[in-house]
Amino acid sequence: MIGSIGLILIGALLLASNLELFSLRDLGEILGTWWPAVLIAIGAAGLIKRK
Repeated sequence: MIGSIGLILIGALLLASNLELFSLRDLGEILGTWWPAVLIAIGAAGLIKRK
C-alpha cells in the first residue's frame, strides 16, 4: 500500500514538474530540509498499522 502511494506521489510530482508548476530543484531543497520528518511519519504509520 505504501509503495503504491509512493509511486502515485512520485508520478504527481514529476507531472507537476513537467507542467512547470514547480521546479525539481525546489523539491530537492524541500526534501533536503524535511527528510527526517518523512522518516518519522513512515515510522509512526508503521507503529499505528501494527496495532
